Amino acid sequence: MPVTEPDSNEGMARAVWLDRVPVGAVHSMAGAAPGGDVDATAAAYEVALRASAPLDLVHLGLGPDGHTASLFPGSASLDITDRWVVAAGDAEHPHPRLTFTYPAIAAARTVVVTVAGADKRDALARVRAGDTTAPAARVDAAEVVWLVDAAAAG
Repeated sequence: MPVTEPDSNEGMARAVWLDRVPVGAVHSMAGAAPGGDVDATAAAYEVALRASAPLDLVHLGLGPDGHTASLFPGSASLDITDRWVVAAGDAEHPHPRLTFTYPAIAAARTVVVTVAGADKRDALARVRAGDTTAPAARVDAAEVVWLVDAAAAG
């Protein structure tokens, strides 16, 4: 999806902070491979990502269902260990999308997870309790920083 679409996570990140601060590089998933084939785009992005490794920062969020990136509860992508980027989505998340897998997230020097809003409170409690049915509970990297607002923290 183009970063100009309202549902684009990259578009939101660019508007809120990436376009406002000096950064060395932003590795956009948008347009990683032409033609709209999400599997080909995932493969092309993975090649570029591995060539740029290690990543300094991966910024994630937490969904009310406990998902992070586009690693949704019950998704086959939760168990992928040999790929860094895959196509993701299901009936509840219908936009064609790419997601980092856990190995790609773990390869980052620092992972920051931002959690905002009371609607994330239950998911955050599950993560804190180590409930691995909440995909965000499985995030691991050299350094993981959780930024949690008061509403989410309870």
